Amino acid sequence: MGRKLKPRKTGVSYAKWGYIFILPFFITYFIFTLTPQIMTVYNSFFENYRNGLKQVGPNFVGLKNYVALFTPDKNGTVGMLKYFGNTLVLWVMGAVPQIVVALLLAVFFTSYRLNIKGQQFFKTVIYMPNLIMAAAFSMLFFTLFSTVGPVNQILLAHGIVEKSVNFLGLKISVRILISLMNFLMWFGNTTILLMAGIQGIDQNMFEAAEIDGANSLQVFFRVTLPLLMPILVYTVITAMIGGLQMFDVPQVLTNGKGVPDRASMTMVMYLNNYLGTSKNFGMAGAISVVLFIISAGLSMFVYNSLSRQYRK
Repeated sequence: MGRKLKPRKTGVSYAKWGYIFILPFFITYFIFTLTPQIMTVYNSFFENYRNGLKQVGPNFVGLKNYVALFTPDKNGTVGMLKYFGNTLVLWVMGAVPQIVVALLLAVFFTSYRLNIKGQQFFKTVIYMPNLIMAAAFSMLFFTLFSTVGPVNQILLAHGIVEKSVNFLGLKISVRILISLMNFLMWFGNTTILLMAGIQGIDQNMFEAAEIDGANSLQVFFRVTLPLLMPILVYTVITAMIGGLQMFDVPQVLTNGKGVPDRASMTMVMYLNNYLGTSKNFGMAGAISVVLFIISAGLSMFVYNSLSRQYRK
């Protein structure tokens, strides 16, 4: 019997080109992201800092850096917990209004009933604050709300206050200013994302709901919100991760001191203190690892909380 010949493949396989095209991303990610992350975890177990002109370490100390993070100071304050609380408060004060306002604007501009014209113009206008550098934004607010700034001058001129208000010296006012800046810089970006998500919903769904007699609120909660949930979960999680990494706005506004009484010092500002003159890579690495764990844990919590009822 003759040997059976295998059928020759006809056609060209293009699968390999897909892997070739995405290969640069993975190479870049491995070199500039994954490798530094691994080194950060590695350094967190070492004593490695500069004391004046003397370099101490690197010496393996195990979990000593992590223990130091959660050891109370002479006033009984655990710095890591205090700065995490500050960061969480600042994020909630800025992100919750940001997402609520962005969601309302997105529904308003994409409403098939209102049929708003000039959506491209409105998208450009609301996105413009996002183009301003955070440092410039902070310097602007620092000038506006300083004791000799325009805001105090207006309040004094109209007799609203008898003397200049130290907005940058009050805990509540500093937090409000930081949250307001974060809101103004990011609500436009969030609005555009949510608008894109709503526009991706089949319009027949809205028409069917209207035919069935649903009002605007029923359409929003029964049609728009469930179908928009994947994009909404994405925006909330990315806003949360960005909020936990908050640095530039409070750093510039408070000159890196987190005044008053470190009430506006965030976790990344705390981390940056160890990367200053002391170059304490061990403690900085430990803070980074803790921040990563907190971000991952909160992201999973938010994801499960927001999407649980829509995954049934």
